[in-house]
Amino acid sequence: MGQQNEIETYPYKVLKKYDTFEVRSYEASLFTAVKLPSNQYKRASSRGFSILAGYIFGDNEKNEKIAMTSPVAMSLEDSMTMMFMVPKKYNKENLPQPNQKQIEFREVPAKTVAAITFGGWSDDHIIAKYKAKLEAALKAEGIAYTDQFYFLGYNPPYEVINRRNEIIVELESERE
Repeated sequence: MGQQNEIETYPYKVLKKYDTFEVRSYEASLFTAVKLPSNQYKRASSRGFSILAGYIFGDNEKNEKIAMTSPVAMSLEDSMTMMFMVPKKYNKENLPQPNQKQIEFREVPAKTVAAITFGGWSDDHIIAKYKAKLEAALKAEGIAYTDQFYFLGYNPPYEVINRRNEIIVELESERE
């Protein structure tokens, strides 16, 4: 433990691996979220990041610093929502209230998703390409999915090599 770079991540189990994607189950988790009036990745991500980062760096009622987690999630819809997972030691009751009114706390239930992973830097074009790739792969396997797509970015902006990004989509529930 104790290392500075060990960031808490959104916990999941791999249920099945395919050639280009994998099916995972994610645990229920609490997120801070901000809805953005744009569906352009670059604009929405930098705006959302500055609002949420401000909150975790102490722009909250307790001036409390909250550890950064990974990945940063963005919903892929007409107006994007950016979300940071809240570290496990917090719950809705003990999380400091944000000073920024547009920040909300969102409890994301446990879910099953398909995930496709890719490297490098992301933009609208690259995100659309991998989203289409994931949709095609799921259709080919006959796996039913919802319209709940998310972009997951694992690296801070200053990390240039070994970047990891994912597109995930919630699957139609086949509750075990």
